[in-house]
Amino acid sequence: MDNASPRYISNLTRDTYALILAGGRGSRLHELTNWRAKPAVHFGGKFRIIDFPLSNCINSGIRRVGVVTQYKSHSLIRHLVRGWGHFKKELGESIEILPASQRYSESWYEGTADAVFQNIDIIRNELPKYVMILSGDHIYRMDYGGLLAAHVESGAKMTVSCIPVPIEEARGAFGVMSVDEKYRITGFTEKPLSPQPMPNNPEMCLASMGNYVFETEFLFEQLKKDAERSGSDRDFGKDIIPSIIEDFPVYAYPFVGENGTSAYWRDVGTLDSFWKANMELIDPMPALNIYDHDWPIWTYQEQLPPAKFVWDNDDRRGMAIDSAVSGGCIVSGSMLKRSLVFSNVHIHSFSEIRESVLLPDVEVMRHCKIRKAIIDRGCVIPEGTTIGYDLKEDKARGFRVTSNGVVLVTAEMLGQHRHV
Repeated sequence: MDNASPRYISNLTRDTYALILAGGRGSRLHELTNWRAKPAVHFGGKFRIIDFPLSNCINSGIRRVGVVTQYKSHSLIRHLVRGWGHFKKELGESIEILPASQRYSESWYEGTADAVFQNIDIIRNELPKYVMILSGDHIYRMDYGGLLAAHVESGAKMTVSCIPVPIEEARGAFGVMSVDEKYRITGFTEKPLSPQPMPNNPEMCLASMGNYVFETEFLFEQLKKDAERSGSDRDFGKDIIPSIIEDFPVYAYPFVGENGTSAYWRDVGTLDSFWKANMELIDPMPALNIYDHDWPIWTYQEQLPPAKFVWDNDDRRGMAIDSAVSGGCIVSGSMLKRSLVFSNVHIHSFSEIRESVLLPDVEVMRHCKIRKAIIDRGCVIPEGTTIGYDLKEDKARGFRVTSNGVVLVTAEMLGQHRHV
Protein backbone atom coordinates (compact mmCIF):
# COMPACT_ATOMS: atom_id res chain seq x y z
CA MET A 1 0.00 0.00 0.00
CA ASP A 2 1.37 3.43 -0.98
CA ASN A 3 1.81 5.33 2.30
CA ALA A 4 2.17 8.57 0.33
CA SER A 5 -1.42 8.29 -0.83
CA PRO A 6 -3.80 10.81 0.76
CA ARG A 7 -6.12 7.87 1.45
CA TYR A 8 -3.43 5.73 3.07
CA ILE A 9 -4.86 5.94 6.60
CA SER A 10 -8.49 5.71 5.48
CA ASN A 11 -7.68 2.53 3.55
CA LEU A 12 -6.12 1.04 6.68
CA THR A 13 -9.09 1.88 8.87
CA ARG A 14 -11.50 0.53 6.26
CA ASP A 15 -9.61 -2.79 6.30
CA THR A 16 -9.82 -3.02 10.11
CA TYR A 17 -12.31 -4.71 12.39
CA ALA A 18 -12.28 -3.43 15.98
CA LEU A 19 -13.24 -5.68 18.87
CA ILE A 20 -13.93 -3.90 22.17
CA LEU A 21 -13.61 -6.13 25.24
CA ALA A 22 -16.40 -4.89 27.51
CA GLY A 23 -17.24 -7.88 29.66
CA GLY A 24 -15.29 -6.98 32.78
CA ARG A 25 -16.88 -6.66 36.19
CA GLY A 26 -14.61 -3.94 37.56
CA SER A 27 -14.57 -5.36 41.08
CA ARG A 28 -12.40 -2.52 42.44
CA LEU A 29 -15.36 -0.19 41.87
CA HIS A 30 -17.20 -2.28 44.46
CA GLU A 31 -20.94 -1.55 44.69
CA LEU A 32 -20.80 0.81 41.70
CA THR A 33 -20.65 -2.30 39.49
CA ASN A 34 -23.10 -4.47 41.42
CA TRP A 35 -25.70 -3.98 38.68
CA ARG A 36 -23.63 -3.02 35.64
CA ALA A 37 -20.38 -3.96 33.91
CA LYS A 38 -17.53 -1.50 34.30
CA PRO A 39 -17.77 -0.22 30.68
CA ALA A 40 -21.42 0.72 31.38
CA VAL A 41 -20.52 2.91 34.39
CA HIS A 42 -21.54 6.55 33.94
CA PHE A 43 -18.75 9.08 33.43
CA GLY A 44 -18.31 12.77 32.70
CA GLY A 45 -21.84 14.06 33.30
CA LYS A 46 -23.61 12.37 30.38
CA PHE A 47 -21.46 9.53 29.02
CA ARG A 48 -20.67 5.90 29.77
CA ILE A 49 -17.09 4.58 29.84
CA ILE A 50 -17.74 2.49 26.71
CA ASP A 51 -18.50 5.67 24.73
CA PHE A 52 -14.82 6.65 24.70
CA PRO A 53 -13.31 3.67 22.80
CA LEU A 54 -16.41 3.58 20.57
CA SER A 55 -16.06 7.29 19.76
CA ASN A 56 -12.35 6.79 19.09
CA CYS A 57 -13.25 4.11 16.54
CA ILE A 58 -15.85 6.23 14.75
CA ASN A 59 -13.72 9.39 14.77
CA SER A 60 -10.74 7.37 13.48
CA GLY A 61 -12.78 6.01 10.56
CA ILE A 62 -13.16 2.47 11.89
CA ARG A 63 -16.81 1.66 11.27
CA ARG A 64 -16.90 -2.11 11.83
CA VAL A 65 -16.93 -2.78 15.55
CA GLY A 66 -17.85 -5.70 17.77
CA VAL A 67 -18.50 -5.22 21.50
CA VAL A 68 -17.84 -8.31 23.61
CA THR A 69 -20.09 -8.46 26.68
CA GLN A 70 -20.39 -10.85 29.60
CA TYR A 71 -20.80 -9.64 33.21
CA LYS A 72 -24.22 -8.10 34.04
CA SER A 73 -24.51 -6.71 30.54
CA HIS A 74 -28.14 -5.53 30.41
CA SER A 75 -27.38 -1.88 31.16
CA LEU A 76 -24.51 -1.92 28.66
CA ILE A 77 -26.52 -3.62 25.91
CA ARG A 78 -29.45 -1.25 26.42
CA HIS A 79 -27.10 1.72 26.07
CA LEU A 80 -25.50 0.27 22.92
CA VAL A 81 -28.86 -0.42 21.29
CA ARG A 82 -30.19 3.05 22.08
CA GLY A 83 -27.08 5.09 21.33
CA TRP A 84 -25.10 3.04 18.85
CA GLY A 85 -27.67 1.01 16.92
CA HIS A 86 -28.11 3.36 13.96
CA PHE A 87 -25.22 2.16 11.79
CA LYS A 88 -26.13 0.61 8.44
CA LYS A 89 -24.58 -2.69 7.44
CA GLU A 90 -25.25 -2.03 3.76
CA LEU A 91 -22.89 0.97 3.97
CA GLY A 92 -20.09 -1.17 5.37
CA GLU A 93 -20.58 -0.08 8.96
CA SER A 94 -21.90 -1.88 12.01
CA ILE A 95 -21.62 -2.08 15.77
CA GLU A 96 -22.46 -5.60 16.83
CA ILE A 97 -23.01 -6.90 20.35
CA LEU A 98 -21.20 -10.18 20.99
CA PRO A 99 -22.38 -11.71 24.29
CA ALA A 100 -20.74 -14.79 25.78
CA SER A 101 -22.63 -17.69 24.19
CA GLN A 102 -20.35 -20.75 24.47
CA ARG A 103 -19.74 -20.84 20.73
CA TYR A 104 -16.59 -23.01 20.87
CA SER A 105 -16.72 -24.59 24.32
CA GLU A 106 -18.91 -25.28 27.33
CA SER A 107 -17.34 -22.30 29.13
CA TRP A 108 -18.09 -18.60 29.11
CA TYR A 109 -15.28 -16.22 28.16
CA GLU A 110 -12.30 -17.36 30.21
CA GLY A 111 -9.93 -14.50 29.40
CA THR A 112 -9.27 -11.71 26.93
CA ALA A 113 -7.81 -14.08 24.32
CA ASP A 114 -10.64 -16.57 24.74
CA ALA A 115 -13.21 -13.80 24.27
CA VAL A 116 -11.72 -13.15 20.83
CA PHE A 117 -11.23 -16.84 20.03
CA GLN A 118 -14.89 -17.61 20.63
CA ASN A 119 -15.84 -15.00 18.01
CA ILE A 120 -13.39 -16.00 15.27
CA ASP A 121 -16.15 -16.98 12.84
CA ILE A 122 -17.88 -13.61 13.26
CA ILE A 123 -14.64 -11.72 12.66
CA ARG A 124 -13.78 -13.89 9.65
CA ASN A 125 -17.11 -13.07 8.03
CA GLU A 126 -16.07 -9.41 8.00
CA LEU A 127 -12.93 -10.26 5.96
CA PRO A 128 -10.71 -7.65 7.64
CA LYS A 129 -6.99 -7.41 6.92
CA TYR A 130 -6.32 -6.19 10.45
CA VAL A 131 -8.01 -6.79 13.79
CA MET A 132 -7.78 -4.16 16.51
CA ILE A 133 -8.54 -5.34 20.03
CA LEU A 134 -9.45 -2.61 22.49
CA SER A 135 -10.06 -2.42 26.20
CA GLY A 136 -13.56 -1.14 26.90
CA ASP A 137 -12.93 0.42 30.30
CA HIS A 138 -10.48 3.32 29.94
CA ILE A 139 -11.03 7.04 29.39
CA TYR A 140 -8.96 8.60 26.59
CA ARG A 141 -9.11 10.11 23.11
CA MET A 142 -6.95 8.48 20.47
CA ASP A 143 -6.75 8.46 16.70
CA TYR A 144 -6.26 4.79 15.92
CA GLY A 145 -5.09 5.66 12.40
CA GLY A 146 -1.59 6.43 13.68
CA LEU A 147 -1.47 3.11 15.53
CA LEU A 148 -2.49 1.20 12.40
CA ALA A 149 0.05 3.05 10.26
CA ALA A 150 2.85 2.30 12.73
CA HIS A 151 1.84 -1.36 12.75
CA VAL A 152 2.02 -1.65 8.96
CA GLU A 153 5.21 0.38 8.54
CA SER A 154 7.11 -1.61 11.20
CA GLY A 155 6.22 -4.95 9.61
CA ALA A 156 4.88 -6.15 12.96
CA LYS A 157 2.70 -9.20 13.40
CA MET A 158 1.31 -7.60 16.55
CA THR A 159 1.51 -4.06 17.90
CA VAL A 160 0.78 -3.14 21.52
CA SER A 161 -0.40 0.36 22.29
CA CYS A 162 1.40 1.63 25.39
CA ILE A 163 1.27 4.74 27.54
CA PRO A 164 4.52 6.18 28.93
CA VAL A 165 4.16 6.18 32.72
CA PRO A 166 6.56 7.37 35.44
CA ILE A 167 8.30 4.33 36.89
CA GLU A 168 7.19 5.19 40.42
CA GLU A 169 3.53 5.18 39.34
CA ALA A 170 3.90 1.92 37.42
CA ARG A 171 5.37 -0.15 40.26
CA GLY A 172 2.93 -2.95 40.98
CA ALA A 173 0.16 -1.20 39.04
CA PHE A 174 0.46 -1.91 35.29
CA GLY A 175 1.60 -4.52 32.84
CA VAL A 176 4.93 -3.17 31.57
CA MET A 177 6.61 -3.76 28.21
CA SER A 178 10.36 -4.21 27.91
CA VAL A 179 11.58 -2.92 24.53
CA ASP A 180 14.78 -2.37 22.58
CA GLU A 181 15.81 0.92 20.98
CA LYS A 182 13.50 0.30 18.00
CA TYR A 183 10.59 -0.42 20.37
CA ARG A 184 10.48 -4.09 19.52
CA ILE A 185 9.03 -5.85 22.57
CA THR A 186 11.49 -8.15 24.32
CA GLY A 187 9.45 -8.93 27.43
CA PHE A 188 6.21 -8.36 29.28
CA THR A 189 5.90 -8.23 33.07
CA GLU A 190 2.60 -8.01 34.93
CA LYS A 191 2.74 -5.31 37.64
CA PRO A 192 6.52 -5.43 38.23
CA LEU A 193 8.12 -3.81 41.26
CA SER A 194 11.09 -2.74 39.13
CA PRO A 195 9.76 -1.79 35.66
CA GLN A 196 12.25 -1.56 32.81
CA PRO A 197 12.65 2.08 31.71
CA MET A 198 12.00 3.31 28.19
CA PRO A 199 14.94 3.65 25.82
CA ASN A 200 16.68 6.99 26.46
CA ASN A 201 14.29 7.86 29.32
CA PRO A 202 15.24 6.24 32.62
CA GLU A 203 12.34 7.83 34.52
CA MET A 204 9.53 6.43 32.34
CA CYS A 205 8.34 2.97 31.35
CA LEU A 206 5.78 1.64 28.85
CA ALA A 207 2.52 0.44 30.41
CA SER A 208 0.16 -1.60 28.25
CA MET A 209 -3.15 0.10 27.43
CA GLY A 210 -4.75 -3.25 26.62
CA ASN A 211 -5.04 -2.22 22.95
CA TYR A 212 -3.57 -4.46 20.23
CA VAL A 213 -3.35 -4.64 16.43
CA PHE A 214 -2.89 -7.96 14.62
CA GLU A 215 -2.75 -9.20 11.10
CA THR A 216 -5.97 -11.20 11.02
CA GLU A 217 -4.69 -14.62 10.02
CA PHE A 218 -1.75 -14.40 12.41
CA LEU A 219 -4.17 -13.58 15.24
CA PHE A 220 -6.34 -16.60 14.43
CA GLU A 221 -3.30 -18.90 14.35
CA GLN A 222 -2.10 -17.74 17.76
CA LEU A 223 -5.56 -17.95 19.32
CA LYS A 224 -5.96 -21.54 18.12
CA LYS A 225 -2.56 -22.47 19.54
CA ASP A 226 -3.43 -20.86 22.86
CA ALA A 227 -6.79 -22.65 23.00
CA GLU A 228 -4.95 -25.97 22.73
CA ARG A 229 -2.26 -25.03 25.30
CA SER A 230 -2.84 -26.56 28.72
CA GLY A 231 -2.41 -24.27 31.70
CA SER A 232 -3.04 -21.08 29.73
CA ASP A 233 -5.02 -18.24 31.31
CA ARG A 234 -6.33 -17.40 27.80
CA ASP A 235 -5.03 -13.85 28.23
CA PHE A 236 -3.20 -11.60 25.77
CA GLY A 237 -0.82 -10.12 28.34
CA LYS A 238 -0.06 -13.28 30.29
CA ASP A 239 -0.05 -15.81 27.45
CA ILE A 240 -0.21 -14.54 23.85
CA ILE A 241 2.47 -11.82 24.04
CA PRO A 242 5.08 -13.93 25.93
CA SER A 243 4.53 -16.85 23.53
CA ILE A 244 5.28 -14.89 20.34
CA ILE A 245 7.82 -12.14 21.12
CA GLU A 246 10.87 -14.37 20.50
CA ASP A 247 9.76 -15.71 17.12
CA PHE A 248 7.74 -12.86 15.61
CA PRO A 249 8.12 -9.08 15.34
CA VAL A 250 5.98 -7.53 18.08
CA TYR A 251 6.29 -3.77 18.61
CA ALA A 252 5.18 -1.22 21.17
CA TYR A 253 3.42 1.93 20.02
CA PRO A 254 3.89 4.77 22.55
CA PHE A 255 0.70 6.81 22.86
CA VAL A 256 1.77 10.42 23.37
CA GLY A 257 0.12 13.80 22.99
CA GLU A 258 1.00 16.63 20.67
CA ASN A 259 4.72 17.48 20.45
CA GLY A 260 5.56 14.38 22.46
CA THR A 261 3.74 15.53 25.58
CA SER A 262 1.96 13.12 27.94
CA ALA A 263 -1.31 11.93 26.47
CA TYR A 264 -4.51 11.79 28.51
CA TRP A 265 -5.38 8.23 29.55
CA ARG A 266 -7.15 7.24 32.73
CA ASP A 267 -7.80 3.81 34.18
CA VAL A 268 -10.89 4.58 36.28
CA GLY A 269 -10.84 1.16 37.88
CA THR A 270 -11.00 2.29 41.50
CA LEU A 271 -13.44 4.56 43.29
CA ASP A 272 -10.65 7.06 43.99
CA SER A 273 -9.50 7.18 40.35
CA PHE A 274 -13.10 7.35 39.13
CA TRP A 275 -13.86 10.29 41.44
CA LYS A 276 -10.60 12.06 40.55
CA ALA A 277 -11.08 11.68 36.78
CA ASN A 278 -14.58 13.16 37.03
CA MET A 279 -13.30 16.01 39.19
CA GLU A 280 -10.62 16.80 36.59
CA LEU A 281 -13.37 17.70 34.14
CA ILE A 282 -14.38 20.59 36.43
CA ASP A 283 -11.02 22.32 35.98
CA PRO A 284 -11.09 25.52 33.86
CA MET A 285 -8.72 23.86 31.36
CA PRO A 286 -9.35 20.12 31.84
CA ALA A 287 -6.77 17.61 30.60
CA LEU A 288 -9.59 15.86 28.71
CA ASN A 289 -11.37 18.23 26.34
CA ILE A 290 -14.90 16.88 25.91
CA TYR A 291 -15.90 20.12 24.16
CA ASP A 292 -13.79 19.48 21.05
CA HIS A 293 -16.11 19.62 18.02
CA ASP A 294 -13.48 17.91 15.87
CA TRP A 295 -13.40 14.85 18.13
CA PRO A 296 -16.86 14.49 19.68
CA ILE A 297 -17.70 11.87 22.29
CA TRP A 298 -20.84 10.19 21.01
CA THR A 299 -23.44 8.72 23.34
CA TYR A 300 -27.12 8.03 23.84
CA GLN A 301 -28.94 11.17 24.94
CA GLU A 302 -32.39 11.21 26.45
CA GLN A 303 -34.43 14.21 25.32
CA LEU A 304 -34.48 16.44 28.40
CA PRO A 305 -35.21 20.08 29.22
CA PRO A 306 -32.30 22.36 30.14
CA ALA A 307 -30.95 22.44 33.68
CA LYS A 308 -32.75 24.93 35.91
CA PHE A 309 -31.59 26.93 38.94
CA VAL A 310 -34.34 28.52 41.01
CA TRP A 311 -34.73 30.87 44.00
CA ASP A 312 -32.60 33.92 44.65
CA ASN A 313 -33.25 34.68 48.29
CA ASP A 314 -30.63 35.39 50.92
CA ASP A 315 -31.39 32.15 52.75
CA ARG A 316 -31.67 29.95 49.66
CA ARG A 317 -30.18 30.50 46.24
CA GLY A 318 -29.92 27.99 43.40
CA MET A 319 -26.35 28.22 42.15
CA ALA A 320 -23.42 26.22 40.80
CA ILE A 321 -19.77 27.25 41.07
CA ASP A 322 -16.99 25.47 39.13
CA SER A 323 -19.45 22.68 38.37
CA ALA A 324 -20.97 20.81 35.42
CA VAL A 325 -24.73 20.21 35.39
CA SER A 326 -26.52 18.06 32.79
CA GLY A 327 -29.96 18.37 31.23
CA GLY A 328 -33.12 17.71 33.21
CA CYS A 329 -31.58 18.87 36.50
CA ILE A 330 -33.28 21.21 38.96
CA VAL A 331 -31.16 22.96 41.59
CA SER A 332 -33.70 24.55 43.91
CA GLY A 333 -32.30 26.98 46.45
CA SER A 334 -29.09 24.98 46.97
CA MET A 335 -25.40 25.37 46.18
CA LEU A 336 -23.14 23.18 44.06
CA LYS A 337 -19.39 23.74 44.30
CA ARG A 338 -16.83 21.77 42.26
CA SER A 339 -19.32 19.04 41.54
CA LEU A 340 -20.41 17.06 38.50
CA VAL A 341 -24.10 16.30 38.19
CA PHE A 342 -25.63 13.86 35.69
CA SER A 343 -29.07 14.03 34.07
CA ASN A 344 -32.37 14.32 35.92
CA VAL A 345 -30.92 15.17 39.32
CA HIS A 346 -33.16 17.18 41.65
CA ILE A 347 -31.55 19.02 44.56
CA HIS A 348 -34.07 20.54 46.96
CA SER A 349 -33.59 23.73 48.97
CA PHE A 350 -31.06 24.51 51.70
CA SER A 351 -28.61 21.80 50.62
CA GLU A 352 -24.90 22.06 49.87
CA ILE A 353 -22.99 19.74 47.51
CA ARG A 354 -19.19 19.98 47.29
CA GLU A 355 -16.62 17.98 45.29
CA SER A 356 -19.13 15.28 44.51
CA VAL A 357 -20.34 13.17 41.58
CA LEU A 358 -24.11 12.65 41.40
CA LEU A 359 -25.15 10.00 38.88
CA PRO A 360 -28.49 10.19 36.98
CA ASP A 361 -31.89 10.38 38.70
CA VAL A 362 -30.54 11.25 42.16
CA GLU A 363 -32.81 13.27 44.42
CA VAL A 364 -31.33 15.23 47.32
CA MET A 365 -33.92 16.37 49.84
CA ARG A 366 -33.74 19.56 51.92
CA HIS A 367 -30.99 20.51 54.37
CA CYS A 368 -28.42 17.97 53.15
CA LYS A 369 -24.65 18.44 53.18
CA ILE A 370 -22.58 16.24 50.86
CA ARG A 371 -18.83 16.42 50.33
CA LYS A 372 -16.36 14.30 48.33
CA ALA A 373 -18.93 11.65 47.51
CA ILE A 374 -20.14 9.47 44.65
CA ILE A 375 -23.93 9.11 44.77
CA ASP A 376 -25.13 6.19 42.64
CA ARG A 377 -28.02 6.34 40.21
CA GLY A 378 -31.51 6.65 41.62
CA CYS A 379 -30.56 7.39 45.23
CA VAL A 380 -32.94 9.52 47.28
CA ILE A 381 -30.90 11.27 49.97
CA PRO A 382 -33.20 11.80 52.99
CA GLU A 383 -33.76 15.26 54.42
CA GLY A 384 -31.04 16.46 56.77
CA THR A 385 -28.46 13.87 55.69
CA THR A 386 -24.76 14.69 56.04
CA ILE A 387 -22.22 12.73 53.96
CA GLY A 388 -18.45 13.13 53.80
CA TYR A 389 -17.92 15.20 56.94
CA ASP A 390 -17.63 12.38 59.50
CA LEU A 391 -16.10 9.35 57.78
CA LYS A 392 -16.46 7.10 60.84
CA GLU A 393 -20.17 7.85 60.91
CA ASP A 394 -20.38 7.26 57.16
CA LYS A 395 -18.84 3.80 57.60
CA ALA A 396 -21.17 3.05 60.50
CA ARG A 397 -24.16 3.82 58.28
CA GLY A 398 -22.95 1.25 55.73
CA PHE A 399 -21.48 3.67 53.16
CA ARG A 400 -18.19 2.70 51.52
CA VAL A 401 -15.29 5.03 52.38
CA THR A 402 -12.03 4.79 50.42
CA SER A 403 -8.54 5.29 51.79
CA ASN A 404 -8.58 8.79 50.25
CA GLY A 405 -11.85 9.71 51.93
CA VAL A 406 -14.22 9.35 48.96
CA VAL A 407 -17.65 8.13 50.07
CA LEU A 408 -19.76 5.88 47.83
CA VAL A 409 -23.51 5.80 48.48
CA THR A 410 -25.86 3.43 46.67
CA ALA A 411 -29.61 2.97 46.92
CA GLU A 412 -29.15 -0.36 48.68
CA MET A 413 -27.00 1.30 51.36
CA LEU A 414 -29.91 3.67 51.99
CA GLY A 415 -32.39 0.80 52.23
CA GLN A 416 -33.89 1.75 48.85
CA HIS A 417 -33.87 -1.52 46.90
CA ARG A 418 -34.55 -0.13 43.43
CA HIS A 419 -33.15 -3.27 41.73
CA VAL A 420 -35.30 -5.77 43.60
